[in-house]
Amino acid sequence: MDDSLVAPQVPVDLDNCAREPIHIPGSIQPRGVLLALAADDLTVLHASDNTEVLLGVPARALLGGPLAGAVGAEAAAVLAARFAEPGEVRDRNPLTLTVRGAGVDAILHRPPRPDGARERPATASPVPGTGTVAGTGTGAQGAGGTAAGVVVVELEAVSGDRPLTYTGTYQAVRGAVEALNRGHSLTALYDTTAREVRELTGFDRVMVYRFDEEYNGEVVAEARRGDLNPFVGLHYPATDIPSQARALYERSWIRLISDVGYTPAPIVPTLDPRTGAPLDLTFATLRSVSPIHVEYLQNMGVTASMSISLLKDGSLWGLIACHHYSGPFAPPYGVRAAAEFLGSALSLRLVAQVEDERIAAARRVARDLAGLVAASRDEAVPLAEALTADDAILELLGADGVVVRAQGDTRTLGHAPGPAGREALLAWAGTSTGDYACTTSLVRDVPEVAALVPDVAGVLAITMSGGDAVAWLRREVVHSVDWGGDPHNKAIARLEGDTVRLSPRRSFDRWRETVRGSSLPWTDDQADTARLLRRHVVEAMYTRTQRDARAAETLQSSALPAHLPQVPGWVLDARYSPADGGRVGGDWYDALTLPDGRLAVVVGDVAGHGLHAASTMGQLRNGLRALLVRDPDPAAAVTALDELVRATMPGEMATLLVAVVDPGTGEVVYVRAGHLPPVLLDADGDAVLTDDVHTTPVGFVTGHVSPGRLTVAPGGSLILFTDGLVERRGTSLRSALVSLREAFGRAHTAAASRGRDGSGGDPDEGAGPDGGAGPDGGVDLDAVVAQVRDPRSDDDATVVVVRRVRLEAMTDVTS
Repeated sequence: MDDSLVAPQVPVDLDNCAREPIHIPGSIQPRGVLLALAADDLTVLHASDNTEVLLGVPARALLGGPLAGAVGAEAAAVLAARFAEPGEVRDRNPLTLTVRGAGVDAILHRPPRPDGARERPATASPVPGTGTVAGTGTGAQGAGGTAAGVVVVELEAVSGDRPLTYTGTYQAVRGAVEALNRGHSLTALYDTTAREVRELTGFDRVMVYRFDEEYNGEVVAEARRGDLNPFVGLHYPATDIPSQARALYERSWIRLISDVGYTPAPIVPTLDPRTGAPLDLTFATLRSVSPIHVEYLQNMGVTASMSISLLKDGSLWGLIACHHYSGPFAPPYGVRAAAEFLGSALSLRLVAQVEDERIAAARRVARDLAGLVAASRDEAVPLAEALTADDAILELLGADGVVVRAQGDTRTLGHAPGPAGREALLAWAGTSTGDYACTTSLVRDVPEVAALVPDVAGVLAITMSGGDAVAWLRREVVHSVDWGGDPHNKAIARLEGDTVRLSPRRSFDRWRETVRGSSLPWTDDQADTARLLRRHVVEAMYTRTQRDARAAETLQSSALPAHLPQVPGWVLDARYSPADGGRVGGDWYDALTLPDGRLAVVVGDVAGHGLHAASTMGQLRNGLRALLVRDPDPAAAVTALDELVRATMPGEMATLLVAVVDPGTGEVVYVRAGHLPPVLLDADGDAVLTDDVHTTPVGFVTGHVSPGRLTVAPGGSLILFTDGLVERRGTSLRSALVSLREAFGRAHTAAASRGRDGSGGDPDEGAGPDGGAGPDGGVDLDAVVAQVRDPRSDDDATVVVVRRVRLEAMTDVTS
């Protein structure tokens, strides 16, 4: 016997009923008698203790004797012949016999082998006059189960029409099968089945009972006597039908309890005298049932019941449950066979209908998906807005709500949490190791997130780069269930009282407790659909990003000066480098000659990347130009630019370094608004950081703006740059600035050396963004940028060098 099951002699109670060995109960229902025979000679090994009622012989008097001693020689010969036929003997039940002058239905089967293999028929032939079988048995006893060499005969008094044939059975349900074939939805099939089985069997109530993925059950249809309370909508926990009971339902498709108040008839002896194993009654129609189940039925007022298994792909999918309330009730075997046939037909029809509905659902999903994909391609509408324009994204996965974040824009639809809850959900989704995250119980799996979204139980999320994601949400399942038994079944509650421990209402309460905090499960098809949508969303984002990148590049290139000013005695050089991957950011530089003859040089950095940053940068660049032309004081220009940003671009932020240079004296007045300080190189290449003054970034300037002052000596340079030039992973900003200063010093020294040996160029040659430098101290700007910049940087970088030519170089040119 399975070690996980309690021993047959141990009393069954609520604590151990899930381990009850219900296939070896050691007794039968007494509406018939049972004989277990040795397969090789059909001698009686076991008999139910009630054989005297039907056969006129006490059970113990039959043990060890021939089958003929129990049923007579003629009946024994007929049974022997049936057992000797090839194939599964129980597929040809029943066999109508005359025993002791009365008609009986003989129901034959071979107990299952312990290893689950099908039993081979005995190679035998009837021996005239004895009722025994000549031949060999079918194997030896396996561990924990009935001996392989056993056959079982159950005898019930004949009732109903005879003879019972396949055609007759089919005729009894022909109309029901036709009605099933006319059903075009699962609901219609359920209702038809309940109605037809009740009409066929005569039970007071017939229910169709469906399991979910975890074997919690729901009554999805019923046909009942008019005075009975409805059970439709009732839910039951999986523990109501333990796993061993479900396994039995998959092997034995029909079970009848003709009298819930029956007194079990023990099997004599309990154990096989040859092997010491209990008799396996898996396929026995008279098998005694669990006392726990009997108690459950009695508390409901049920006096007789029958169940028919519904299978899908060989697994238990549901049950047809029949209840009677007006006393014992035993439908004839023919009716039971017809009902079993109808259950088989329904099982096949259900499989087909489920497939039909799956295909129909797939078509609806494809339609909704196509609509969402088309909407995502409309670049005139923000992507998050396009995806949440209607309920299609909810219907796609059967969700109650959705949160969509795409390209920094967050939208919600349906039953969705507030900002804090949305952020928590999206952050959790982003922690997934892949591009997909799923749970049916946030409170179980991520309690810290569940605390922020108490109305959300299940989440299925797809994630993209940059924190973008789509998260479908489902509420707790108890909110989604319409319990049809409430309030109609208050009558049952009154009947139960406080002492009843097993009942539909209490079972529903246990189910509700079981599913607390959980949503309906996400199916594999829904997960596949979500992943498919993700691919389309990523494609749409890529298309939009490419469009934005092209526009940003256009803005960027148009904002940067095509040529730098040519000022006698000065040389300007500049470089702009986008972020790793070519992403355009918010860096810019500018240089212009002011009306009073001074030179204005600007380096700036707008927060962010892409089209928005480039657009903001363009507006700031043009606005600052106009302000400097009107008033060349850099402090006044920065103050006015801050006012402009606050008025026209609230929330935007940029850092700036504005320097106004007097070409004649080399004096510089500058303002840095949240920006890194400039580097000042002297004629000998010594570099210093001028960090004496600063203010907050533009858009957030507070208080008076104080300018800084310095002087660029002949042969020296003023270097302006953005943080993308010096930021390096794993290196502090202070260390990076020191490295930058030293790199420019070395480059200055090397350039001066080139100038002395005559390898330089024209000292008066102005340089644009890609220009060179003269022999009087100009540096190789490309080499410096390559040396100090992190090639993996996710920020763009800009540098401008304003170099004052040496006096002797100027003299050489003028002479």
